[in-house]
Amino acid sequence: MGPLASKEPSKLLETKRYIDVQKIRFEVNRIELPIGLEKTFGIIRHPGAALAIPIKQNGNIIVLRQYRFAVSRRILEFPAGTLEQGEDPLSSIQRELGEESGYQASKWDSLGIMLPCPGYSDEEIHIFLARDLKEMDLKPTGDDDEDIEVLEMTKKEFENCISSGDEALDGKSITAWHRASQFLRQAND
Repeated sequence: MGPLASKEPSKLLETKRYIDVQKIRFEVNRIELPIGLEKTFGIIRHPGAALAIPIKQNGNIIVLRQYRFAVSRRILEFPAGTLEQGEDPLSSIQRELGEESGYQASKWDSLGIMLPCPGYSDEEIHIFLARDLKEMDLKPTGDDDEDIEVLEMTKKEFENCISSGDEALDGKSITAWHRASQFLRQAND
């Protein structure tokens, strides 16, 4: 994987208003873009997140079916979570994997970052491949608003979920699966 393009920050001229909700902040800012244009934009400030593609020794993957209130449905996704203040991405996803799935991994590979909604959010999601899984004797307590079903699927079953359209999936999980598949193919070549 090559290096990411370097940042070209816009110049913040004025924050007109904002609202803080849980871990995110919505701002309306007057900005000067690198091309010299001044405009007002809305942006969601996000502390960042981490995601794991958990793969068992038998090659099956762990996937969550989780209720998401914004879309009023249960969707398939990989374990993920927002970074706590001062928390590094690997520590965050190791914690989240246990809380959400009840598994821990002894082998971790970084697959880079993704930018899920760069048109209106500064969120960066750090993607990790989690291997050599072990089911925990006691699953840690997660967030009280999480409604999660833990599933085990073959790679083919998960790919059929993506291609068939029969299950709702989020974009971060599809992107993460694509990166993990490429990584695993290269590792086996």
